[in-house]
Amino acid sequence: MAKALQASNIKLGVCYYPEHWPENLWEDDYKRMRELGFSIIRMAEFAWSIFEPEEGTYSFDFFDRAIELAGQHGLKVVLGTPTATPPAWLTHKYPEVLNVAQDGIQYQHGQRRHYNYNSPIYRELSTKIVQKMAEHYKDNQAVIGWQIDNELNCEINVFYSEADHKAFRIWLQGKYGTLEKLNQAWGTVFWNQTYTDWEQVYLTRPTVSDSPNPHQDLDEKRFISDSAISFAALQAEILRNTAPNQWVTTNGLFGHLDNHKMTEELLDFIAYDSYPNFSTIYPDKGEKPLLDRKWSWNLSTVRSISPTFAVFEQQSGPGGWVNRMEQPSPKPGQMRLWTYQSIAHGADMVLYFRWRTAAFGTEIYWHGINDYHNRPNRRVEEARVIGGEINKIGEKLAGANYKAEAAILKDYDNEWDGELDHWHGALEQDSISSWVKALQYNHIPVDALYIKSTTNVEELLHYRVLIYPHPTILTQETAILLKEYVHQGGQLIFGARTGYKNEDGHCYMMPFPGHVSELCGVTVEDFTLVGPHQTAPEIELTGGESKVFSTVSFNEVLKVESARAEVLAVYKNSYMAEKPALVKHAFGNGFAYYYGGVFSLQLAEELIKAAGLTQPVDWLKLPEKVELAIREHQNGETYVFLLNYADTPQEIQLAKEATEHLTGVKLKDKVTMKPFDVLVIS
Repeated sequence: MAKALQASNIKLGVCYYPEHWPENLWEDDYKRMRELGFSIIRMAEFAWSIFEPEEGTYSFDFFDRAIELAGQHGLKVVLGTPTATPPAWLTHKYPEVLNVAQDGIQYQHGQRRHYNYNSPIYRELSTKIVQKMAEHYKDNQAVIGWQIDNELNCEINVFYSEADHKAFRIWLQGKYGTLEKLNQAWGTVFWNQTYTDWEQVYLTRPTVSDSPNPHQDLDEKRFISDSAISFAALQAEILRNTAPNQWVTTNGLFGHLDNHKMTEELLDFIAYDSYPNFSTIYPDKGEKPLLDRKWSWNLSTVRSISPTFAVFEQQSGPGGWVNRMEQPSPKPGQMRLWTYQSIAHGADMVLYFRWRTAAFGTEIYWHGINDYHNRPNRRVEEARVIGGEINKIGEKLAGANYKAEAAILKDYDNEWDGELDHWHGALEQDSISSWVKALQYNHIPVDALYIKSTTNVEELLHYRVLIYPHPTILTQETAILLKEYVHQGGQLIFGARTGYKNEDGHCYMMPFPGHVSELCGVTVEDFTLVGPHQTAPEIELTGGESKVFSTVSFNEVLKVESARAEVLAVYKNSYMAEKPALVKHAFGNGFAYYYGGVFSLQLAEELIKAAGLTQPVDWLKLPEKVELAIREHQNGETYVFLLNYADTPQEIQLAKEATEHLTGVKLKDKVTMKPFDVLVIS
């Protein structure tokens, strides 16, 4: 069973760093937090040198005062273990704790996350500071929980210190047992890479043409994930044993880390840091971009780990680092919109980052609710509105689960393999983007669902439709699971490059799509990358109204292998003309679809229709700019969230009367949503 945040009410709060401010500001800060409806603050994740100013000397007076005063004002505290930023005395005395680049250059003290997970002395010193903090605060009534470290694998998610190379060898010995098995898994006979002694084995190092052994690279990412989890486990065990009445989590979702495994093994629930205006730095280059609405998909990924979760950093201001402003300020209403975006997708605790913008340091342009001057501004007033609303509705919403009949399947092996293997990695990103847009714009809620070794068919059968765009690595065990899902009535949609690699990243010596060929009723007859001076072929739907769609980058010609297969689209031009491009195959009580290309928004919308997916709330007519999300309690009590991402009014139509719970107003017929407005109705 997934680890979830257990809450009887939606909680609002804020990140607060008392060490950044004169102590005479604290009481006024706490008082104003309570006036805004905040009840939780998060602190101390970067304060190691305050707790341990020199090795073996511990001091708690400063944070004791900050926490005691917070408790006096009715604020509960989430304490961060401070291991994301080792103090200068530590890195100076023990430079081996520092991370190292792939080329062997050691990173130096001066930012954050500059350590490595496998340094024995760093692990020892980390356990000591966590033990001392846990012992000191285990009975403090104001402290409700712990955040381990901060944003594991953020900033950097590769590690090449000497300690990491040594730990990698031990990890490989545990996985493979013998060099013979390692050589086989890594295909080292190719280009004479065969290892004859464990001391010859390293994490990937700089190579000619920047082309490491792909199987070694995949294992490297698995190792990095296990290293991060092992480091977190050291702290989780201490907190569990010493402070059993306080919950344990960590924050963020970053690369080369199996967050599902970490949460299942160590945490009470996962927490996320949500910054929708990152969409202004890394914009969607495709058609009809989602922009900040894309964070609904990010939150779906969080929800795949914990059905209800916390957001420990919710964007409240413009963003920037060191010497530049990178993100615009949230427009009036957007901070409220993003708060309800998080809540609609399962967040039962939302903490804004941060209470007041830092006046010094790297984040002087990473703004919070209050500006440097500490005077009222529109973001403070918007937070006040949100706090008042959550006070009314929070108890009704807490504990309700997001409701979806469709899910996009993912897995860590393909995610990590696709970083090096651009042939399928880029396809995955493009196809998922198209599917998320198609589902969002057609008001169909969607979950993310990660395939794991423990996944069973009952989990899959929760959904009418599953989309697995490009699972290049696809084992026989996974194929059996997917076959059973379809056989029992599910509908499953695949894209090109499915099923041609095993778990080591070796290519199967069998026709594509490997172990799911029988399920899909096809094999791949031919395939090609579309060259820079070539025109991508078009595809044409074969039944009913003739529709033609463009293709991009990569195409497969399919060969029908089953009498129960139906060709839904053929290539319209080039040497592929009239050859199958999209096939639907009846398998048991369900259907498998195989498309020999990268999904476009238009094709995803056609497949939504073919699979019979429709907007689940049939008494609402919604414009494209409005997202629909549903949270439902086990007793069937349901709340429908409508989120307007447009900077213009949007009209919705209701076929029956409904109650809007943020205001208590009855709605019927036509309702106009203001720019960035939110409605919660039933």
